[in-house]
Amino acid sequence: MNFVFISPQFPQSYWNFCDRLKARGVNVLGIGDTAYDALSPELRACLTEYYRVDSLEDYDQVYRAMAFLTFKHGRIDWVESNNEYWLSQDARLRDDFNIRTGMSRAEVANVRRKSAMKKFYQEAGVPTARWHLIDDLEDGKNFAHEVGYPVFVKPDGGMGASGSYKISSDEEMERFYAGKENVPYIMEEYLSGDIWSYDGISDSGANVIFETCTSWPPSIADIVNNKDHLAYYTASNLPDDLRLAGRNTIKAFNVRSRFFHLEFFRLREDKPGLAKKGELVALEVNMRPAGGWTPDMFNYANSVDVYSIWADMVTHDKTFVDLDRQKFFAVYAGRRDGKPYAHTPEEIRSRYAGRIVMDLDIPEAISGAMGNHQWTAILDTAEQKDEFIRFVQETC
Repeated sequence: MNFVFISPQFPQSYWNFCDRLKARGVNVLGIGDTAYDALSPELRACLTEYYRVDSLEDYDQVYRAMAFLTFKHGRIDWVESNNEYWLSQDARLRDDFNIRTGMSRAEVANVRRKSAMKKFYQEAGVPTARWHLIDDLEDGKNFAHEVGYPVFVKPDGGMGASGSYKISSDEEMERFYAGKENVPYIMEEYLSGDIWSYDGISDSGANVIFETCTSWPPSIADIVNNKDHLAYYTASNLPDDLRLAGRNTIKAFNVRSRFFHLEFFRLREDKPGLAKKGELVALEVNMRPAGGWTPDMFNYANSVDVYSIWADMVTHDKTFVDLDRQKFFAVYAGRRDGKPYAHTPEEIRSRYAGRIVMDLDIPEAISGAMGNHQWTAILDTAEQKDEFIRFVQETC
């Protein structure tokens, strides 16, 4: 089997995907814009061949790289980046090289545009916020007056929390329209709730072969825009309603042979005509692993190796991993440079010795949401989880 991994060097932990493929006899080929000598030794050891392009943004260069690898190694069976930024380009390569093991461009359109997601959630029986595709200022005001301020706006095809805003008045609406980028935006009624994600891996029949969940802060956009702290955790147990909503969503979107990250609101208050306090409302789907080091947190929380589960899916369309294992809380707490923290790094390391599994500086490319340094710990109880976050992020 020939597998082309696009941009295998980012995030840094993605060498694990390549490693598990190689261990299963897969011929792993890489295309990236990083010099070969700058790749980690772990990644270089996984790759049969690496083709460097000047820019992954230049499709002609990437196409020529694929053509060269096909000529040299034979038909390509898989192409994947596991990265949302390259999702559309991955699909274009599949279409152009007749690779049928992943999403086509037509399918990607359904999972990249937030407005297109709505009908699939309806098929899954999961409620969604009322919405409006932004056109002119008066229409925006009319929608806000209909559903009531505040409203939330974000790029219809955007990724992460970039370009997302909460708008609470006509005056703020006018400022938004005066300064917004020239890209399609979606406007939704504002929902007050905690964000839970249903994360996992599906097989070629859109059946879930691994599932877990993560609790996120209410607004990643506020963390990015206000440079606040990020803290989140992979829970020790998957709530039944989240499991049901997640599996139904996977079937509705026909998510085949890939990692997925589905986001839901758990409402903090009743929303008449939509859902009651404590119930789930759909937010959006992402057809890749959760960001940063979250896949490693899945491993710590579930006592498994998700990289192996994913590689089993690629090579055998199932997993051989025993999923009935001890569960923990895997807890992430980030810090930002320049804040006056109450506890030194040495105090954190001493207090949580034997529990800390990651103690890392964060690359600038993802520091906007995740901070500049992170600690991740494995803990047994919700109380321990809360205390760890408080201790790491407490300021003077």
